[in-house]
Amino acid sequence: MNAYYLPLTLDPWQVFTTDVNLDGEDFHAQIEIRYMAAPDQWFISIWDHSSSELLVNMIPLICSYGVPNDLLFPFRYLRDGKGVGSLFCIRGSAVPETPDPAEGNLTDFQLIWSDVYDE
Repeated sequence: MNAYYLPLTLDPWQVFTTDVNLDGEDFHAQIEIRYMAAPDQWFISIWDHSSSELLVNMIPLICSYGVPNDLLFPFRYLRDGKGVGSLFCIRGSAVPETPDPAEGNLTDFQLIWSDVYDE
């Protein structure tokens, strides 16, 4: 199983590209992580960088506690049924003040992108 830690900063609008191997297939992605003040929440969008196709649009970063919460589970039908892997938001080494990433504490969490997770 391949797993990748996505780099996080406190910048309210982060855009970067990354190459990952999802279930044996290379995938070149553009990632956008944005903070929205009104809900005090962070969101992620994922593009297929080679085709510029938006695959995942502004899903909230909600943490896993106990049972893994695969944020990309609803998108398994994409890319001809190959999906876009699995994404987990977990607490980092520090105990954050909020249960999910909020203003000023995104770096207290980790985003792990991996092959499709099957329980």
